[in-house]
Amino acid sequence: MVDETETGKGRATPSRKEAEAARKARLKAPVSRKDQVKRDRAAREEIRAKQREALKTGDERYLPARERGPVRGFARDFVDRRRNVGELLIPFLFVILVFLFVAGATGHPEWTNYATALVYPVVILGVVIDVIILTRSLRKELKARFKPEETKGTIAYAILRSMQLRRMRLPKPQLKHGAPMKAKY
Repeated sequence: MVDETETGKGRATPSRKEAEAARKARLKAPVSRKDQVKRDRAAREEIRAKQREALKTGDERYLPARERGPVRGFARDFVDRRRNVGELLIPFLFVILVFLFVAGATGHPEWTNYATALVYPVVILGVVIDVIILTRSLRKELKARFKPEETKGTIAYAILRSMQLRRMRLPKPQLKHGAPMKAKY
């Protein structure tokens, strides 16, 4: 015999009125397959709309699964509060591309060789050093604040976030550059 006090269903027994309303709602099945598809599509679109809004506002309840949780929130704030070389990478490479185009058009092809031989390795080295610093400092903070099994995949998540332009990041950054970390972690 099972003792009811130790194990329970975890919720209150519905009243007769609630049970009948739930039964009637289940009986209101769609008339056709087309109607069911329309209902399912509308439900999925509603979920996606809530997720899009949550990505803009940072509402933890409706974030997609990969963005949810205190560990991912900490990683986002950790990356967003520091200046990253990766976020300057795309604008810098665009400037280099314009420079190479101008140098080639002005009749100085040796400039393109110098720029390519000098600038690209410097940029790549700068990004690699920044990623190493980010990884070491984030790993140290994660180890101090969270259990190791909770932090799986967080370093890669932070690196990818640090490579994005700041205004293109989703969820939107909640901290300004240099701001102190929130106390909620």
